[in-house]
Amino acid sequence: QVQLVESGGALVQPGGSLRLSCAVSGLTLDYFAVSWYRQAPGKEREAIACINTGSNTAWYASSVKGRFSMTRDNALNTMTLQMGNLKFEDAAVYTCAAGLSELCPKGMDYWGKGTLVTVST
Repeated sequence: QVQLVESGGALVQPGGSLRLSCAVSGLTLDYFAVSWYRQAPGKEREAIACINTGSNTAWYASSVKGRFSMTRDNALNTMTLQMGNLKFEDAAVYTCAAGLSELCPKGMDYWGKGTLVTVST
């Protein structure tokens, strides 16, 4: 059974930093593209970062580029999202995903349940 479990969501002040992690089990991450998505209340789910299979180079949405950094560790079957200079508009449920896709971030097959990031004073 494939499971993706996010952790690290929290309440953070604007300008702060946060690190999200995603632990993957039930599959070998080497063969999968991996992504982070987020969904804010009342908004559509948004792809924010992705790393293709066999790569360590991430693609970022323009809304987070320069502030967020995604990494993957195939040996540990994990992925992380380091978030910096957080803004009010970054508040959302963040979800990790994996897929046998060459169209990262599209084509994700497996999803976590999400972790909540709140940005507030």
